[in-house]
Amino acid sequence: MTLEQLRIFLAVAELMHFTRAAETLYITQPAVSAAIQSLEAEYGVRLFHRIGRHIEITDAGKLLQMEAQKVLDQVSLTERGLKELNNLQRGELKLGSSLTIGNYWLPEKISQFKRQYPGIHIDCTLGNAEEICEGTATGLFDFGLVTGDVKPSLKNYLEQEVVGSDPLQIVVGTSHPWFKRTEICPAELLATSWVMREPGSGAQQMFEQALQNWGIELTQLDIVLVLSSSEMVKAVVESGVGAAAIPELMVKKEIQLSTLHAVRVVDRNSGTELDIVQPVWKLKHKQRFQTRVAIAFEQILSAVQSPESKSMPLSEAKGQNSKVLESELN
Repeated sequence: MTLEQLRIFLAVAELMHFTRAAETLYITQPAVSAAIQSLEAEYGVRLFHRIGRHIEITDAGKLLQMEAQKVLDQVSLTERGLKELNNLQRGELKLGSSLTIGNYWLPEKISQFKRQYPGIHIDCTLGNAEEICEGTATGLFDFGLVTGDVKPSLKNYLEQEVVGSDPLQIVVGTSHPWFKRTEICPAELLATSWVMREPGSGAQQMFEQALQNWGIELTQLDIVLVLSSSEMVKAVVESGVGAAAIPELMVKKEIQLSTLHAVRVVDRNSGTELDIVQPVWKLKHKQRFQTRVAIAFEQILSAVQSPESKSMPLSEAKGQNSKVLESELN
């Protein structure tokens, strides 16, 4: 049974005439007769009684008429859905994002996309950078958005591109000795207690990398708490426990309200401020097929990147990291 046979049958059942059905469908009368005869022979039933020059539909024909109409209606709906999908009127986008990026950086991009393509459903999963990288590599997400590094075992599967930046701020609460200060030197980082994110967090990875660049090992710090959420870290520090390196996006309001205070780390010998700028990376699988929906969202993300930033395999990205950070700062 083919869709064309069903269309021919429905035309005959509606018009109760083989010739007029043929004219309506712009095919020959023998083609109509052949289609009906083929259906009858295939299922061993009569669909129409031939009475002289007239025809009458049988019980089998009435059953097929009802069911065939349902089939063709569903085919029409499916065809419409495919056309709408192709025109970005329908579809689904699956995103994975690290917590801070998902809560503070990504919503604006999603809102921009939804304004352009309101019919697209967006499913966004939040996790730490390590979880998002693994999910992108296994196909759970069309894109991953993170600020951390990627496991060496995943680098052959993923491609990354810088689509933004998220500086870290070293912040303290109102009762901390640094609250009235504007700057500290790297050595003073050893003189306070610290609240940290868990291993695998993008912010934690960037802070550890910055410490190494400043000649400080993580084990030298007095770490009193390790938490799984930057929001929790912020709340604990705001209540007066230690210091923390927190994404700038998260603490703008608290700094404005003076419930948190940011201190700069300055190299006293050169007078240079030692910034911690973490790039926002867009990750995608290098070989998986990209839908038009994914391509449209990627265009929105890529529009915010600096001209110097280019798509690159992860194996090359780490070597280019310092160059990218420099371009972000400029």
